[in-house]
Amino acid sequence: MSFDTSNPPIFAASPLRAMRIAQPQERVTPPHRHASGQLFGAMRGLLSVTADSGQWVVPASHCVWMPPHHMHALRSHGPFAGWSVYVDEASCAGLPAAPCVIRVSGLLREAVGRASAWGDGAPDARQARVAGVILDEIAAAPHESFGLPLPSDPRLLRVARAVLDDLADERGVEVLAAWAGVSPRTLARRFTAETGFTPSAWRQRARILRALELLAAGQPVTTIALDLGYDTVSAFIAMFKRVMGVTPGRYGDGDGSQSSHIGI
Repeated sequence: MSFDTSNPPIFAASPLRAMRIAQPQERVTPPHRHASGQLFGAMRGLLSVTADSGQWVVPASHCVWMPPHHMHALRSHGPFAGWSVYVDEASCAGLPAAPCVIRVSGLLREAVGRASAWGDGAPDARQARVAGVILDEIAAAPHESFGLPLPSDPRLLRVARAVLDDLADERGVEVLAAWAGVSPRTLARRFTAETGFTPSAWRQRARILRALELLAAGQPVTTIALDLGYDTVSAFIAMFKRVMGVTPGRYGDGDGSQSSHIGI
């Protein structure tokens, strides 16, 4: 079954249909819209999401709610593993009317996993209750800001995507500017104007998003530091503590609520 197309599945008396997909290459879904609502996210990695209200980067700890008839597109960074829930338009009446991001709770993740194993027939009573849980989670979850804004200028967007594709890459503003065909000053000025972050701060924030995901997956701090291109573990720990207010080890021991410090 397709993951994210302009022709979502038939609902067969169920208010929603859930599915998972994994592929060894990146996934690029062109802009499209459909009559059903859609909740989607990644099981690992970062997604670039384009909606009619802007472009953002979203970590696997969060998912995106897209109401019916809203234009949207996505791109994964690296191999794709993700999930999607299509919601019948009639069942979207009590759900958010604008695109938004919500944190993926353990309850939502488990409910979507169960729903993705259902067949095409009408739901039984148990399945109907699980579907109700998913709808309740979408309706009740607090909205959060997207993880990281993307620039709209095609040249700057090219730079941002290159950074996301290789977070360990240490190319400076001068090299990135030459590659994008703009001056370093123009790159820095326009990037800051469009995203609210300097290029270096934007890359640091992208690394934080990836680090939070890897910590949640139980990866050792040393492995995370090396994967993100830091020469030493201490340099990574210092950066993480400066942004998050706690060390990676302390963050991993907690409930993750500190992520609100950077609005992801």
